[in-house]
Amino acid sequence: MSSPLPETRASSAAPLVVDPALFEEAAITPETRAINAGIVKALGAVPDRWVFPMAMLRKLRLEGKGPFPLAPESSYAQVIEIDGPHGPVPLRILTPPTPPKGVYLHIHGGGWCLGSARENDGLNHRFVERTGFAVVSVEYRLAPEEPWPRGPDDCEAAALWLMHEGPARFGTDRFAIGGESAGANLSVAVLLRLRDKHGLTPFRAANLTAGAYDLGLTPSARQWGDEPLVLNTRDINVFVGHYLREGGDIALPDISPLQANLKDLPPALFTIGTRDALLDDTLFMAPRWLKAGNAAELAIYPGGCHVFIGFPGSLADQALARSHAFVSAC
Repeated sequence: MSSPLPETRASSAAPLVVDPALFEEAAITPETRAINAGIVKALGAVPDRWVFPMAMLRKLRLEGKGPFPLAPESSYAQVIEIDGPHGPVPLRILTPPTPPKGVYLHIHGGGWCLGSARENDGLNHRFVERTGFAVVSVEYRLAPEEPWPRGPDDCEAAALWLMHEGPARFGTDRFAIGGESAGANLSVAVLLRLRDKHGLTPFRAANLTAGAYDLGLTPSARQWGDEPLVLNTRDINVFVGHYLREGGDIALPDISPLQANLKDLPPALFTIGTRDALLDDTLFMAPRWLKAGNAAELAIYPGGCHVFIGFPGSLADQALARSHAFVSAC
């Protein structure tokens, strides 16, 4: 059978309507099943990674020795440093060969502990080529060495830099923001900080993929179990424990944006796969975004694993094309 269309569109005045067929096993294509099986096999063969220091895991990933290949370095990339509240904050900037049509502030995932702007060169290079936007990817401080609130502080500093320096540097004030997993969490935290601390709403779109919006854990995260399909329940608990190592109430909007007052935020595209431990985070967040009076689109992809856009396949191609079109249109 053919898969249902993985999308739901809504304006701020329309309800989100989700096709239940998207969650049926029959909606998952053989290609997606094979990709997921390969991920489980690869991660199942890796010794318990949490016995190693985070710094070692980061080094191995940047050397291309992680469980998945490292994308080639983008020819568009350059790194600058800006001032932040805890010291310099590197920004990895990918600029198209023609004048940018806009600027996308990208915040990478990795559970607030892993990941880097460099590791996202593949996706961000593709974003530049498909949209004509420049990408500014934030190399924010990571836990457990640099726990909350230092990571979001760095991301806030990057957003303020873009507002002040972006129009002159890039020749445009069309700004979008987004990220994956922890990066989606931090993207919403930045939007809330700009609104509440600075009275600013500079972003025209939020591109939010597989976000972690409740660090108390939603039902899908709590009930996922041990299956190593990119992210499992133990992983989430480890990441949250490191991120909040020096304290922080999980009910704070800066930590769990699902608890926030979400009014006056930009149109958002919420992308999620049905085989993601953080499925409920998105299913809960998108209606709250809409209820607050914001435009929202919810794109649900049958069988997609956690941040499936980072793996080859037609499902990732569909989702990336949708997100590129969304940001370009906004």
